[in-house]
Amino acid sequence: MLITIIELLIVLLALYLGSRYGSLALGAIAGLGLAILVFDHGLQPGTPPTDVIYIIVAAVTCAGILQASGGMDWMIQIAERMLRKHPQHITYLAPLSTFVLTILVGTGHVMYTLMPIITDVAIKKGIRPERPCAVASVASMIAIICSPISAAVVAFSTISALNGFHISIPQIVAVTIPSCFIGVMIAAVWSSRRGLDLDKDPEFLARIGDPVQREYIYGNTQTVLDKKIDKKSKYAVCIFLAAIAIIVVLAFAQQILPAYETVVAVDGAKDVLLPTGKTVSPDKLAQAGIVMAGVTEKAPVTIKMYLVIQIILISAAALMIICCGAKPKNAVADNVWQSGMVAVVAIYGIAWLSNTFFNAHIADIQALLGDMVSKYSWTVAIMFFIFSVLINSQGAVVVSLLPVAYALGIPGWVLLGVLPCAYGYFFIPNYPTDIATVNMDRSGTTKIGKYVLNHSFMIPGLISVVASTLVAYALSLLLHNVGLF
Repeated sequence: MLITIIELLIVLLALYLGSRYGSLALGAIAGLGLAILVFDHGLQPGTPPTDVIYIIVAAVTCAGILQASGGMDWMIQIAERMLRKHPQHITYLAPLSTFVLTILVGTGHVMYTLMPIITDVAIKKGIRPERPCAVASVASMIAIICSPISAAVVAFSTISALNGFHISIPQIVAVTIPSCFIGVMIAAVWSSRRGLDLDKDPEFLARIGDPVQREYIYGNTQTVLDKKIDKKSKYAVCIFLAAIAIIVVLAFAQQILPAYETVVAVDGAKDVLLPTGKTVSPDKLAQAGIVMAGVTEKAPVTIKMYLVIQIILISAAALMIICCGAKPKNAVADNVWQSGMVAVVAIYGIAWLSNTFFNAHIADIQALLGDMVSKYSWTVAIMFFIFSVLINSQGAVVVSLLPVAYALGIPGWVLLGVLPCAYGYFFIPNYPTDIATVNMDRSGTTKIGKYVLNHSFMIPGLISVVASTLVAYALSLLLHNVGLF
């Protein structure tokens, strides 16, 4: 047990140091922890989550090409027109905008362009910018588990199927979208009354008493409405949205997907003894395409959904390049692609490290937590939340912890119900979207407090996650009881 605790501390230390350095360090330092566990402690390396990583690469490439085509600007323009047309409702419309954009694009980092506009609309209307800005940042992140092309959603569907809980992407988002929307709107209701109005806030009034600060706050106008949007940019958006629609339709109707003949393992077949004296599993033989009577056989297999998603998204990116003039070099230079690639490295290292540790100690974990989770399966929500605070990635939370949760015997519908708890990285305000929101609020009302944890995102984040989880859990239980999954 002492060795297990030491190895757990190595994992936690790697995650802590990675979060301190941020960006690519998350994956790189997790890799260092993996090296210690493998080479010093002799643990068998786990399997890198390549299927999930490939989907992220495809989704990020497609979204990056969309941004390079100018299509993202058109989407932001549509959102800005709505915000400026109804500035009195900015506290509700701002999180709605970031929520929808994240669902469509699969990443919350699209909010960087919209956040200065939200701040500008609030200031010009005399509304405390902290109210819409903080909840909009939270909404942009919690919506990741609502996007049909996000790593977290696809990983949940893929890993669940491997563990006997067959749930499609549309079924997942049918639970997460309404539950997270309700959670965000409850947080927006609370946010609409937080803090003092600008004309009554002594700190803000003192700030605008300085002519330079007053000009900085009121003299700037942030907008994308003056950008001319080419027709090809709009065509790119149509291609992108069509790709998402096709993915959703095919996820619903997988029976129409193409099938091909391949080698599969025979159910119940035992390991095969090779002439070398080693044994090999039927699954390994099937992966190598080796047919052995009574062990493997040829059978028609429908193409897996995670491959379908990759093919469609990469094809959509290609069409935007060929038909809409999107420049790949611009995509690589933009923030959507860059932040997505950082997520790839983070998930690669973190999930591999976690997988290695949990595989080695799953028996100990089952003995330690088995009774508790069997009686109170919802407590896995706490594990999701804490892990998310440490690693800043919902996709990594799902990839790392979902197999462990299934191994502990937690039902799939419970795991779907607590999925909103995979977003906990608002708790410590070191995530790029939160830091950017603080910097973009010219009024200075959105801030990180003196004691770090008393920051602008804490209460909206807690309200959103708790409310979303309660609704998702109830909805998932209802759908489970009526036999939908």
